[in-house]
Amino acid sequence: MDILFIIDRVELKYFEFNDLVTNFWLIKEFLLRGSNVLVSTIDKLSIESGVAYADCYNAYECNGDIFLDKKSQSKHLIEEFQLVMFRPDPPVDLDYINATYIFDFVDRKKTFILNDPSAIRSFNEKLHSLYFKDLMPENIVTASKSDIIRFLEAQQEIILKPLNKCFGAGVMYLRIGDKNTSVIINSVTNNETNAVMVQKYLPGAAQGDKRVLIFGEEVYDYCVRKLPSNNDFKFNEHKDECIKKDVLSDFEKRAFSKLAKELSQKGILMAGLDVVDGKILEVNVTSPCYFIKEINNAFGIAFEKMLVDKIFSHVEQRCLCA
Repeated sequence: MDILFIIDRVELKYFEFNDLVTNFWLIKEFLLRGSNVLVSTIDKLSIESGVAYADCYNAYECNGDIFLDKKSQSKHLIEEFQLVMFRPDPPVDLDYINATYIFDFVDRKKTFILNDPSAIRSFNEKLHSLYFKDLMPENIVTASKSDIIRFLEAQQEIILKPLNKCFGAGVMYLRIGDKNTSVIINSVTNNETNAVMVQKYLPGAAQGDKRVLIFGEEVYDYCVRKLPSNNDFKFNEHKDECIKKDVLSDFEKRAFSKLAKELSQKGILMAGLDVVDGKILEVNVTSPCYFIKEINNAFGIAFEKMLVDKIFSHVEQRCLCA
């Protein structure tokens, strides 16, 4: 199978040896199974006469690591690939949105795209988590300082999140009476011009948040807890001592299975939920980290093999339906 990965530009720069990255494990497993894997980024996408192209690098495996042949860049018709893994990181800015438009010119009968860019474009990871509002902490979405202050007064402790970033960028904690209240709100909302997600702070966040992994309609029992680090209130450093093994409760398994089915129907197969006290903080769909290295070590499995089996199964099903 010919496979194209659309990854983040920073990830391309530091491609080799990065076994903390989900793409490393997936690309490696595809290569070991004999697939041809090429890698590109959103700035290397183009359209000519209504046909979508990507400038790509060949990936290869050697002694357990993966590498890019950066001397062999070549332009490929995107429809030449049976599978495209669309996994650039946020921010979901204009360049990101424009990249999703390019895939509107790719025939889905010829090429299976995961996650589908049009579905990602229609699903904001923070805001559209409200499709599942019964599973979320109390929240508002607003740019208004007065609205945020009223919410703060009611909840006493809140979290403010930009709607288009990742890895905790720009996320702020605020408690009632903080002397920096106005400064924090003005900073996060860009002086009341940008709407943000504002959530009630959950006490369980002091013990970290659980990453729950979804593929298709399946919610995996394998999960990890991401611990706060560097005296921060949130996980912000991907290293072994900040990640530990965790399990799903029966309630979480049932509730999140319904959520997974709804996401799948929207064209989102790969997702990662951030969960505290049984409540969903956000639904990661752009380039969800599956913490494969940590899950393999914690549970004694080869999670990447299970995921690639699932991906191949979906590609085959789509080919049969086409």
